[in-house]
Amino acid sequence: MSVDILHLIMLCFGHKRLIVIDPEGGKQPMSFKFNENTYTIVYNGQIYNTPELREILKEEGFTFEGHSDTEVLLKAYILYKEEVVNKLNGIFAFAIWDEKEKKLFMARDHFGVKPLYYTIYNGNFIFASEVKSILKFPGITPVLDEQGISELFGIGPAHTNGSTAFKNIYELKPAHFIIYTENGIKIKRYWRLKSKPHTDNFNDTCNKVLYLLEDSIKRQLVSDVPICTFLSGGLDSSIITLYASEYCKEHNLPNLDTYSVDYIDNDKNFQKTDFQPNSDNYYINLMQKKLNTNHHTVMLDTPELALALEDAMLARDFPGMADVDSSLLLFCRNVKNDATVTLTGECADEIFGGYPWFFREDALKSNTFPWSIAIKERQELLNPEIAKKVNLKDYIDYRYNESLDDVEILDTDSEETKEKRKISHLTLNWFMQTLLDRSDRMGMYNGFEIRVPFCDYRLAEYVWNIPWEIKALNGREKGLLRYIMKDKLPEEIVERKKSPYPKTWNPSYLKTVKEMLSKIMENKNAPINTLLNRDYIMQILETDGKAFARPWFGQLMTGPQLMAYLCQVNMWLERYEPRIEI
Repeated sequence: MSVDILHLIMLCFGHKRLIVIDPEGGKQPMSFKFNENTYTIVYNGQIYNTPELREILKEEGFTFEGHSDTEVLLKAYILYKEEVVNKLNGIFAFAIWDEKEKKLFMARDHFGVKPLYYTIYNGNFIFASEVKSILKFPGITPVLDEQGISELFGIGPAHTNGSTAFKNIYELKPAHFIIYTENGIKIKRYWRLKSKPHTDNFNDTCNKVLYLLEDSIKRQLVSDVPICTFLSGGLDSSIITLYASEYCKEHNLPNLDTYSVDYIDNDKNFQKTDFQPNSDNYYINLMQKKLNTNHHTVMLDTPELALALEDAMLARDFPGMADVDSSLLLFCRNVKNDATVTLTGECADEIFGGYPWFFREDALKSNTFPWSIAIKERQELLNPEIAKKVNLKDYIDYRYNESLDDVEILDTDSEETKEKRKISHLTLNWFMQTLLDRSDRMGMYNGFEIRVPFCDYRLAEYVWNIPWEIKALNGREKGLLRYIMKDKLPEEIVERKKSPYPKTWNPSYLKTVKEMLSKIMENKNAPINTLLNRDYIMQILETDGKAFARPWFGQLMTGPQLMAYLCQVNMWLERYEPRIEI
């Protein structure tokens, strides 16, 4: 979805499409005349329950020119109006113009996989899939105020739902819709995870989870273009690949193509840690042999990983997860040569409780976002003059407590379930959002769609209310999911300890990003000095990142990744040139 503009007198829709379903019949913007009214849609995403919706619409008298989900979505809106969002299972951001009522309706999917931004400027309502598109509107200037600085350096690379780093440019929150007319804006939340007692016994719970997971994966395998899976040999990607492979056999399709990413000389340089206990290759080979997939390994090298940092920043419109982003961007670029759509195991850790902070007492008692505990170091990183006016801890505390106030705790919850509801809520609404944003941006920047079956809202709804004692069966992260898959996957896969997205261990990467950041800091007029503490950055350089004692974000953004992030900050300031107002 490119720049889309609504004015009370003038309307303009624009769209750039990634073709996945019905190349001819799904062209956009798409208009349809019904009962002497015209409805027009621009839409980004995929509706996974399209077949059921189409049959309902046929029973209501609608006919169809093609088989695209765009046409089904438009006609479903005509039938259901704003209630259409409660009929959809998929990833989506869309806008529909009702010509007769002069009304714009916009909505975003349940977990915000697909992005949607908006602003009002000089009486114009402007919306787009990317902030960079909004900034192209004549007269709009990017402004970085106190809240924006707090988002970038207190919360970043996560962000508060509904916010951006730029003043007066907003994100439509996940599971929300907007109605815009000459009378103004109405914003409404249409879905949320609701806490309620879990009444199913253990066997029924296992069967229900298995059904929802299988159904989600199979729905998301529908495509008119080549499809594949990302396979790391971890539990989550192995589950996706297992069902995708079976689907291919059931439908007499060629053997499934699977892809993994690795780095030059990683076999020589890999270092075992608590967070990354083993490399992926052995487990990938195990799954490839079991399922007879056509496996491909994309090998990345240090120079291209560093050079792609700017593209990764541009894809997000903000500094992101450094080489964790640029690696995925390059990975998608390579896979795009053979396929257009992939399924991944993203979101299983958030839904089923797979991260270390679900179990570590220091994280559970941190009274802040457990993946971002380096608050003192973040504050010290600010330019001293800005630090006098911007208190990151106050802002982080505000957002943290605001989020916890939204958690619905039941009287029937055990003490452990109460505690884990809170950490699950934070993880789903903050950490998962960051990873979903990363996946969609790095993929779509290459015209490549990443689907996330574990993020099916029906599965999330059900698992949300499973007591923690069952969810973490046998005291294991994702214990229930492991139990359910114990007869379907090799034992070594089922019992494998969580290992995150692979990063490079090549010492040449530290050397490269250190040189990049050093070159930036040689210029005392570099824009990074406007916002950040030059002396502290020099300490970080001199100590190879050790002066910043804890990871910037998650477990992987340590010394080299922090330096890469600082490089991205300077690139962002140079490319977007925000005016600073504090």
